[in-house]
Amino acid sequence: MNQKVWRVPFVLMLIGGMVFFQLSFGFEKESIENPGDPLRTRDYVAQKKWVDSVFNSLTFEERLGQLFMVAAYSNRGEAHKQRIAKLIREEQLGGLIFFQGGPVRQAHLTNYYQSITKTPLLIAMDAEWGVSMRLDSVIQFPKQMTLGAIRDDELIYDMGTEIARQFKELGMHVNFAPVVDVNSNPNNPVIGYRAFGEQKEKVAKKAVAYMKGLQDHGVMANAKHFPGHGDTDSDSHYTTPVIQNSKDQIQDIDLYPYRQLIKENLMSVMVAHLHIPSLGTTAGKPTTLTPAVVNDLLKKDMGFEGLVFTDALNMKGVSSLHEPGEVDLLALLAGNDVLLYAEDVPKSKRLILQAVEEGRISKAQIDGRVRKILKAKYWAGLNRPQHVNTDHLVERLSTYETAALVERLYAGSMTMVSNKGNFLPIRNQDLLKMASITLGNGGETFQHYLDKFGKFTHYRLPRNSNNQSYRALEQNLNDFNTIVVGITDVSNSPRRNFGIKADDMYFIKNLSEKYNVITVLFGNAYAAKYLEGLPNVLVAYEENEYTEKLAPQVIFGARGVNGALPATVSAGLPAGISVPFESKDRLGYSYPENEGMDSRTLNNIDEVVNRAIRRKSTPGACVLVAKDGKVVFERGYGHLDYKKGQTVTPETVYDLASITKVMATTQTVMFLESRGLLDMEDPVSKYLPELIGTNKADLKLNDIMAHEAGLAPWIPHYTKTIHSGKWDPIFYHRTKGSGYSIQVAKGMYGMDALPDSVWKWTVESPLRRKSSSKGYDYKYSDLTMYIMQKVVERILNQPMDAFLEQNFYHPLGLYTLTYRPLEKYDMDRIAPTENDVVFRHELVRGHVHDPGAAMYGGVAGHAGLFGTAHDLAVMMQMMLQHGKYGGINLLDAKTVKEFTKRQSDQSRRGWGWDKPDPEPGEGGPAGELASKNSFGHTGFTGTAVWADPDENLIYVFLSNRVYPNASNNSLLRDNVRTDIQDIIYRAIRK
Repeated sequence: MNQKVWRVPFVLMLIGGMVFFQLSFGFEKESIENPGDPLRTRDYVAQKKWVDSVFNSLTFEERLGQLFMVAAYSNRGEAHKQRIAKLIREEQLGGLIFFQGGPVRQAHLTNYYQSITKTPLLIAMDAEWGVSMRLDSVIQFPKQMTLGAIRDDELIYDMGTEIARQFKELGMHVNFAPVVDVNSNPNNPVIGYRAFGEQKEKVAKKAVAYMKGLQDHGVMANAKHFPGHGDTDSDSHYTTPVIQNSKDQIQDIDLYPYRQLIKENLMSVMVAHLHIPSLGTTAGKPTTLTPAVVNDLLKKDMGFEGLVFTDALNMKGVSSLHEPGEVDLLALLAGNDVLLYAEDVPKSKRLILQAVEEGRISKAQIDGRVRKILKAKYWAGLNRPQHVNTDHLVERLSTYETAALVERLYAGSMTMVSNKGNFLPIRNQDLLKMASITLGNGGETFQHYLDKFGKFTHYRLPRNSNNQSYRALEQNLNDFNTIVVGITDVSNSPRRNFGIKADDMYFIKNLSEKYNVITVLFGNAYAAKYLEGLPNVLVAYEENEYTEKLAPQVIFGARGVNGALPATVSAGLPAGISVPFESKDRLGYSYPENEGMDSRTLNNIDEVVNRAIRRKSTPGACVLVAKDGKVVFERGYGHLDYKKGQTVTPETVYDLASITKVMATTQTVMFLESRGLLDMEDPVSKYLPELIGTNKADLKLNDIMAHEAGLAPWIPHYTKTIHSGKWDPIFYHRTKGSGYSIQVAKGMYGMDALPDSVWKWTVESPLRRKSSSKGYDYKYSDLTMYIMQKVVERILNQPMDAFLEQNFYHPLGLYTLTYRPLEKYDMDRIAPTENDVVFRHELVRGHVHDPGAAMYGGVAGHAGLFGTAHDLAVMMQMMLQHGKYGGINLLDAKTVKEFTKRQSDQSRRGWGWDKPDPEPGEGGPAGELASKNSFGHTGFTGTAVWADPDENLIYVFLSNRVYPNASNNSLLRDNVRTDIQDIIYRAIRK
């Protein structure tokens, strides 16, 4: 708004017999008195008082210093620091714009600079995607083109809020964001991915959201690059771009977002260095230096009353046209308030003083701008003492909540632009043989998370590939039918095809004619034009740990996809294109804060596990927590043994021991019960006629599964096959041969009839004494699952392990959950269990620890299953989802509910499943805070798995506490597993 002087004459007024005298005086009409002024604070009287006080404390020449904002760096030496300090002291600088460096270094410099200034400094940063754009050690937010794909603008507001928090932690006040350029030129070399897109309405809405997030939380937003840098094919950092668009076109498209932001109280604008003839610029005077653009168009016509910043005055767009100092004066004369990145402040001030003397600009005009700057400083809180707290600053800048928000932003941006035949998300994997190809040098995280959802073989195609490389790779793909391609190392240069190699695209398109090909673009959206015509394309916009973690989840339906392409990249891929789909109830990955949990509380798990390792309760462990269908905590601790060779990772495979009961046998029983092929009220002899005439003939399945059938707790069958500590040669040979094919351990093969012998001894075993006429009391028994394995295999007419792989594990993508793991992966991945000095006389690794299961050849109803925490969590998630997972219906909801509820008043048990003790303080298998509806199981080797339908919560603990001696029971004695479970419940935010 123009500053005006109002002259009021001497007037004698007679009103109601009272005489009023009004004297003639002069005053500036200040926008502080204008309720629509974006710089006006609620306490505007106090604001005006402070502005007047500071203003009057400065000489006119000192006031000139307030117009300048110079560049400061925290990665430069003492000479730079002292140069800035000299400018602050001698020129009374108005502010600093910080560039590259580190947060703590910048904080110390800020404190120093603020301590030596007469007038508090306005501190700014060009931080479009957060302070990480300039500083190391800080989480990076998505670029604006990525944000342009998000449908929920509230997320962008949240981002602005969090960036504002980071700014305030660093003592900064102005963020030169958002970019509101409507990027209508896909070959734009300087804006591109920095813009929200090409549709003016969406650009405006998202810019408003970003702006409000900043300004609602005390940081001034800055809309740039006025009047619009979106339709350029050159970079104003290096030259002066020329825009030949008509004034009407600019008014309609480029200025549209500015009008919307101004309506919403935009506080500042940055003027670009552009030559736009239709707006009155000339070759020597681009927009920054043209009064018709700054003063007339922006301030008068558009009514903008906030601060007007120049773009950096060292950019070639203006610096190649005028000398330092001269360009500052011209920018001031054009109507700009703040001269950004001034290169010669003393010279600029001299030239301005000369211009005042010559009448080219008045003191009143300059004073009006200084007052405006001071008002902005008051709004930013510079009327109060300034000091940046450097204690734990890095941790305060990038919090768990920050990371969770970044993930939400990237998740909302994921955009499916083609999905032929609705192939995605991948559902039943039973018929799929999958490989991945990564183009470029990135993608390690992408490959890692693909492995979470299925069995993949990974290949890499370097950027320098030739025909020989393509042929060799295609030959390797012959055994697969589904190929996931990740394109990494994408650049932002349209002139260099964004780093996309034509031969690579030709190769991928040829593959898509023979295989199911899914292509993920980790980079600039405009590069998607090279993927037009491919059957299944996901645009992830950027390459980082977030997008590489999210893309596999989208591919397999752990997350839905809803983003829309923010710009037209080709005729077949226009702006707005989107092929959304909902999630398919598959377990995904997220941050605790996104699922209502607290990371800081969960981190207490570390101390519990590490203490157990220090006490040698176990050499290592893996803990997983999932909430609301997302894994929020998954960590490996310690080592596979006490020699501290291999470290435990989430990919470490453990002997699950008795968890086999619920992940194998009970699952099969529930499957059959769901389909009416088994009735839990039936006597076992109905399914196993050989039990007729035995003491087990009348045992009911429900009593067997509830451990109330009178079965012995455990029978050491192996003792019948050894004498004086040595194997009986009738039962075992050291080598595999005729009649001896049952591998019990390394170099130990049982006779083929050994499982039949074990079953015979089980059938002949005595029952316990009945507790009353009503039946047997509760006693946990391994024999339960010996019997139930026989029942289900008789009904299925198929080995239970083969059935589970075909109907559960493979369709769900669980390739580590398996019996006999050494047939499928290397021993190095498997944690060792006991050094068995009684039966097998070796360190057991990769073979089941339980002797009875080993005598069954490693496949038994009560033990023998191996797996990772992730694969167990998937099975538990399927249970929480009432038998459904990833679009596959495995169990009936009624069956799940029946099997997991408490079955009698004699014990806490369900059918197969364990439950928390009904009375607190009983020291049961679950934590004190676990709900009574929880269900799960523990294993002898130091394992546990629990699910809580009330909280939609999963907990998995895996260890090899039996290494090297199974008598080590401190894991149970010290309540390690249950203490961890209680920590998990305390982490839930109510």
